[in-house]
Amino acid sequence: MVNYKVADISLAEKGREALYIAENKMPVTAKVIRDRFAKEKPLQGITIAGCLHVTKETGNLARTLKAGGAEVYLCGSNPLSTQDDVSAALVEEDINVFAWHGNTDDEFYWCIRQCLDAKPNILIDDGADMIVTAHQEYPDLLANGTIFGCQEETTTGIKRFIAMDKKGVLKVPLFPVNNAKCKNQFDNELGTGQGVISAIYGMHVLFAGKTVVIGGYGHCSSGMALRAKGLGADVIVTEVDPIKALQARFVGYQVMPIKEALPIADIILTATGCKHVIPPTEEAFNLLKEGAILGNLGHFDIEIPTKQLYEYAKEIKPIRSNVEELIFPDGKKIYLLAKGRLANLVLSEGHPSEVMDMSFALQSLMSEYIVKNRTQFKPGIMEIPVDIDDQVGYLKLKSMGIEIDELTEEQYNYIHGYEEGT
Repeated sequence: MVNYKVADISLAEKGREALYIAENKMPVTAKVIRDRFAKEKPLQGITIAGCLHVTKETGNLARTLKAGGAEVYLCGSNPLSTQDDVSAALVEEDINVFAWHGNTDDEFYWCIRQCLDAKPNILIDDGADMIVTAHQEYPDLLANGTIFGCQEETTTGIKRFIAMDKKGVLKVPLFPVNNAKCKNQFDNELGTGQGVISAIYGMHVLFAGKTVVIGGYGHCSSGMALRAKGLGADVIVTEVDPIKALQARFVGYQVMPIKEALPIADIILTATGCKHVIPPTEEAFNLLKEGAILGNLGHFDIEIPTKQLYEYAKEIKPIRSNVEELIFPDGKKIYLLAKGRLANLVLSEGHPSEVMDMSFALQSLMSEYIVKNRTQFKPGIMEIPVDIDDQVGYLKLKSMGIEIDELTEEQYNYIHGYEEGT
């Protein structure tokens, strides 16, 4: 019997339409791997819990895991990113879903606990909240071997697990899926990069001629900078890492401290995984330009100091769906997208299905790998097998009708040897 709590089960038909659209653009996850899983049932008898953005793309991952024989539980990894129609449609396909758009902090963790109460064997996380909650509240789940392995698909979450591992408190085998090339070089860079369009959805703003400040220059932020530049903006990058700052400068962007950038920024977009990219001070707020648009595409709502901005504003006016006008004591107006949360998921539909196909193909194959090799793992961070990463790449190329060369035996021996020399 399916267990669930969603916003409105009557939205299922609309959700099926969304899943169908995504499915047709996800040939590796939703066709090649799903067809094999349906025949071989590599996940038979396994329970998988995912704390993920419940979107049409995630829905197709859940369908593929279920086709492989798994009992699947889903909860949202962000209070505002759940697509309620998709949640409803998945429930009608016997997938256990505890997710709805706009849940509170207490409801958010209630949903996570519903999934953990099912005693899952594999956890798939987006931001670390489910796995950290398991460590804090479900010690028996960690101690009795129920959990075979876990996957984390965000840079933010991996940083949390690295900290746990260094302190010796990470009690599960943890696979940092975000570190795989077929994930971070496509999902992060291309998907988040295209997320700058969310600012257009939110404010119907022309990027051409604007000064756009991009917080950070990692995979996600570099993609955002590139897309903003392509739309005609003058791009400024802020960084704390000297190497990334040099990379940004040599690509052609201006690089400067955030306080120098605030007075000239028409749009500020963040994706650093860190807190308070804009300092949470009245001094910093007073530097903001009249009409500035603030948007975050990082995982948490702390990159832009939303709480402090709300406290400082004398008036907060919703002016359209998920956009607020903040009026400061001096009368200055700025515009906050999505309450400082993931603007690309809240204002739009998140990453395009084509790029999520690779990420979720990787999640699917890693779930199979964890089941097959579970007796070999120890607690701690473990590398994603290169052959699985490459397999996803080959499958994606094949789905696009693209062929590439193969190394000859002579070439293979040359690059893997040392005898021949120059």
